[in-house]
Amino acid sequence: MKVLSLKVSDTLDHRLAHAASSRKSTKSEVIREALAAFLENAVQRQSVSALTLAKDLAGSITGPADLSVNPAHLKQFGRSPRRKRTGAR
Repeated sequence: MKVLSLKVSDTLDHRLAHAASSRKSTKSEVIREALAAFLENAVQRQSVSALTLAKDLAGSITGPADLSVNPAHLKQFGRSPRRKRTGAR
């Protein structure tokens, strides 16, 4: 097992000692379990899709599904943009 050292505030140390004593465990064990839970939660958050995160927003806006329902939006699609002519040369 690797050794890791870190600095904590007096308040955090007091809270950690209280948690360890109430669980009849060591501070190291409490920190290992907390770190493992934090890292597991971080992995789960990374695997969530954008749709899952915004599912409450999906379908909340009315209107066409996309702009292709209006032929005017596709009029120039695939063509080079027209250049505007500027004054005499």
